[in-house]
Amino acid sequence: MAGTYTQLYIQFVFAVKFRAALIHNTWEDQLYKYITGIVQKRGHKMLQINGMPDHIHLLVGFNPKESISNLIQKIKSNSSLWVNKSRLCNSRFQWQEGYGAFSHSKDSLPNVIRYIENQKSHHKKMSMREEYQLLLKKYGIEYDERYVFNDPE
Repeated sequence: MAGTYTQLYIQFVFAVKFRAALIHNTWEDQLYKYITGIVQKRGHKMLQINGMPDHIHLLVGFNPKESISNLIQKIKSNSSLWVNKSRLCNSRFQWQEGYGAFSHSKDSLPNVIRYIENQKSHHKKMSMREEYQLLLKKYGIEYDERYVFNDPE
C-alpha cells in the first residue's frame, strides 16, 4: 500500500497593515487562539504563535494538501474579519499584503519555538523591519527593499 509521508515545518511572519501597532495585549491571546483554530481546522498543527502589536510569527507543522499561499490567505482574511466583527480595534484592522515563509528542520524546532516565544524581549533590541531583513538574508532570499513591510504611518 502506497502512502504519503511528510515532515514540513514552516515559520510564517506577517504584519498589520502599515505595521500599525493594533494588536493590543488585552486581546492578543484571543487572536492567537482564533488563528490556531484556523490552522488546525485546515489540517495543520500550530507549534508556536506569538508576536508584537505590529506583526505575528507562526510555526506550523504543515500539511501539504494545502498551498502555503492559500493557508495564509485564509488566516489573514478570517482573522481580520473576526477582529473587526468583534470590535477589538478602534480602527479597521487589516493585515499587510505579503508574508515570509521559512522552512525548518525538525532538530531546529526548539530554537525556533524559543525565538518566537521571546518576541517581546527580542524586539527591545531590534525593529520588525530589521528582524525581517535578517531572516531574509539568513535564508538567502533575494528581496526588493521597496516591498519589505511598509513603515508605520
